[in-house]
Amino acid sequence: MKKDVISINKAKMHNLKSISLEIPKNTLTVITGPSGSGKSSLAFDTIYVEGQRRYIESLSSYARQFLGQYNPPDVESITGLSPAIAIDQKTSSRNPRSTVGTTTEIFDYLRVLFARVGELYSPHSGKLIKRYTIPEICKFILDQPEKAKIQILAPIVYKNKANLKKIIKSFLSKGFIRFEINGEILALDMDQIKDLDVGESPGLVIDRLLVKKENKKRISDSLDLAMKEGQGKVIILVNNKRFTFSETNLDPITGETYPDLEPQLFSFNSPVGACPECNGLGQSKNFDLDLMVLDQTISINDGGIKPLSRKNSFLYNMISCIAEEENIDLNIPIKKLPKKFSRILLEGSTKVYTYTFTSENSHYEFSKPFPGLVSWLHKKYRETTSERIRKSLETYMRIKTCPSCKGRRLNPTALATKINNTDIMEICSLSIKDCLDFVNAIKMTGPKKIISEKLLKEIKHRLNFLNNVGLNYLSLDRASMTLSGGESQRIRLATQIGSALTGVLYVLDEPSIGLHQRDNSKLIKTLKSLRDLGNTVLVVEHDEETMMEADYIIDIGPGAGTQGGHIVEMGHTSKFLKSKKSLTA
Repeated sequence: MKKDVISINKAKMHNLKSISLEIPKNTLTVITGPSGSGKSSLAFDTIYVEGQRRYIESLSSYARQFLGQYNPPDVESITGLSPAIAIDQKTSSRNPRSTVGTTTEIFDYLRVLFARVGELYSPHSGKLIKRYTIPEICKFILDQPEKAKIQILAPIVYKNKANLKKIIKSFLSKGFIRFEINGEILALDMDQIKDLDVGESPGLVIDRLLVKKENKKRISDSLDLAMKEGQGKVIILVNNKRFTFSETNLDPITGETYPDLEPQLFSFNSPVGACPECNGLGQSKNFDLDLMVLDQTISINDGGIKPLSRKNSFLYNMISCIAEEENIDLNIPIKKLPKKFSRILLEGSTKVYTYTFTSENSHYEFSKPFPGLVSWLHKKYRETTSERIRKSLETYMRIKTCPSCKGRRLNPTALATKINNTDIMEICSLSIKDCLDFVNAIKMTGPKKIISEKLLKEIKHRLNFLNNVGLNYLSLDRASMTLSGGESQRIRLATQIGSALTGVLYVLDEPSIGLHQRDNSKLIKTLKSLRDLGNTVLVVEHDEETMMEADYIIDIGPGAGTQGGHIVEMGHTSKFLKSKKSLTA
């Protein structure tokens, strides 16, 4: 048995006429022929399915239960197979959360980059927010002019004024005597506390000293104590000029504390990072009365309001009970209904109504205010597990750009974190070409340079690939469901190139579709680089340039359907071109 070929013996899948052939491994092989001749039957339904099936069978029974099972193809034997990956045109995601960035994993690298080297700015004031370590604050103090007067304070955290006086007493008993009260530094004793009038933001003076290099140990110890007593905050007075530091992301102007920068914070697929308004979809769905009220000139009973058109529905019965209590005739045109009843119908009421439901076998009664048509439908849409009901309710909804995140999917903290004054979703909205220029322009220094080096390398590598296969016009925030088959294939190729696997059989379905001729050579270069990694690349293709650049060509035909399923000609490209039998040649 040859180990450097994939050997197929008597394949009869679909219209294949019991064909036998050998495909050399580690080559770029093109399967060509008329549409319907059996190319996909050989490449996907025979070779790929058998490679995938055997790989799954090699796993444990526990792992197999989570994977789809494949029926064996109609073939006598296949030898020399590797684990197979199919990149076809039918597998672009229909998930609204899937984007070009998430599919190629570029967005995942960007999330880590922003979490580790991004700078958080206050969403309110635009000021830089930074968490400080004790060595950093110590360096700040030692950088002040020699012999500058320094006071290290801990803000006093308290519940109420009585509690504050108790805290000050406990500090006095520990040996502290100086406090910042109403902006003044005062030396206090126990007798003064009773009549003390304390305003906003009192502080405890931990230490007073002059800036000297020999005081470094003392400064560090005092800062450590101040951080503990101030619950993570410390105030430094330099010649009475005030500086506030925090070991958390504290906004010095509003006093608000922001979460630590972690990769999850930049994911719109995580509750931590998603915009709370649209849950990371970038769109809001709202019920629109114009879509519910079909005709103002007909009555509710005649189907004027679509959600109330079914007489046996729970919602219609509730409205019917309200109408009876309010003495309203549901047979009059909607535009002639009393304003009070129309308001109850649409906006709800505080008045408690009694609803009675009677059928042949049961009687059911309950009382509560009516929430209003829109609120009731919102609640049902939120709580239902039925896809059919959800789809039905969506016919009364309008999809708009989320007003909170402006379609950018992330929460305000994530969008306030920037690199080179640009947030993560602004980068994702750039075209691949502009995004690559932006990433190339990122220059870091010190520890940030070390942290970002490998991340930037991976991002550039994947962006370069997308650029090289003619997808430079796409943006990373483009939804996967809006991509064409050819675009989807080339994007998934980017992920495979990035994973750098070897010894794999890749099966592709006409990746040149939708690609401008000038970009074809870039795609062929990519397929060759996949081959050069040590993989076998099997391409179903009609494109002449791809065939000319292939190592091996298999021509299936001669016709379509029952007229096809035969091997017309196959061989290394130079030999294949001399064939007299093949129309393709």
